Amino acid sequence: MMRRFIAGTVAVIAVVFMFAGGKLVEFVDSNKIAIIQGVYGNLTFATSPGPWGQWFGTVESFARREQLWFMAAKTKDDKDNAMRIRFNDNGHGVISGSIAWEMPIEQKCLTRIFQQYRTQQALEDQLVKPIVQKAIYMTGPLMSSTESAAERRNELLQLIEDQIENGVYLTRTVSLEEEDPITKEKRRRNVAEIVKTQDHKIVRAADSPLREFCIKTFNLTINEVRYDKEVEAQIQQQQQAIMAVRISMANAQKAEQDARTVAEQGKADAARAKWEQEKVNSTLVAAAEGKRKAEEQNAIAMEFYKKAQSARAEADGGYKRALMQADGALDKRLEAYVETQKIWAAAVKEIKTPLVPTIVSGGGAGGPGSGIQTLVDILSARGLKDLDLDLRQQPKK
Repeated sequence: MMRRFIAGTVAVIAVVFMFAGGKLVEFVDSNKIAIIQGVYGNLTFATSPGPWGQWFGTVESFARREQLWFMAAKTKDDKDNAMRIRFNDNGHGVISGSIAWEMPIEQKCLTRIFQQYRTQQALEDQLVKPIVQKAIYMTGPLMSSTESAAERRNELLQLIEDQIENGVYLTRTVSLEEEDPITKEKRRRNVAEIVKTQDHKIVRAADSPLREFCIKTFNLTINEVRYDKEVEAQIQQQQQAIMAVRISMANAQKAEQDARTVAEQGKADAARAKWEQEKVNSTLVAAAEGKRKAEEQNAIAMEFYKKAQSARAEADGGYKRALMQADGALDKRLEAYVETQKIWAAAVKEIKTPLVPTIVSGGGAGGPGSGIQTLVDILSARGLKDLDLDLRQQPKK
């Protein structure tokens, strides 16, 4: 009897498991979060992988991380999920891109999500996507379509991402006067300006609702900004005009730089020429100075030489005067006497006619040669007298 009871019980349990096994246990994957609502309304949050008791309750699964895509249709069969944007120059466009968002694991946040959105699709469609759309819409008036396509393209991404994560900005409308890059005409347009505090902190109209539900966003990517045809044509015209202006400015700056370069080169050449001339002048001055100093030294040397010669002449003259005073210039007078005798001897030798008769009658004193001897004696005596010489033997003292 007992065996039959046990067997029956097992059979009932088996049947129950066969038909209701999926209502008893929930197996949660590692990339999922499950919220289990029991038959009495209690909630169980399966935030870790593995089996969880369901006990005939209902289960809602959420991906831990999901990617929201908002892409423009490439074919007629594709769904167009791109988000529209309007800029402060009334230009329109659509933005294609994606953003990743992550579910929280805190029970308080999961309770709010389950109570208000129930499913992941509803959470994405009713919370995440509208917040992204609102951030894009509020960013458009902060710049023109031309700016979004050029110099502020990266800022467009930053402004959208900041408002998604932290809340949209509080803005005010201001009127700006600007010059049209094509027509050069001045015009005024109204633009949105972010309100900031005195210490330059951004004021927000409201915090991001994602914070209330502890949802985090990551890696916002903009794949394309597709403008309306009219705006695209205008952007191309403006970009061409801006490029032409930039080229003109670049050419002007290059010309100015070339002029500066030429001027600086001219200054350098002038300085170089001046320096070369200074070198030449210095060389000439140095040569002239050297010549002057050489002449001065030469003059000094000549002066010393002159004084030396004068001193030498004076010394020689004194010596000679002393010598003449000592011996009466005997040497000089003897030399003169000898030379005189040579002259008379040479003169007598050249006489062809006899100075005395060859035949002398009678025996005069001195013999036949006494006439010549007398003449010689006379001339010698005359010379000695002229030289003031006395050849007689001086008596010894």
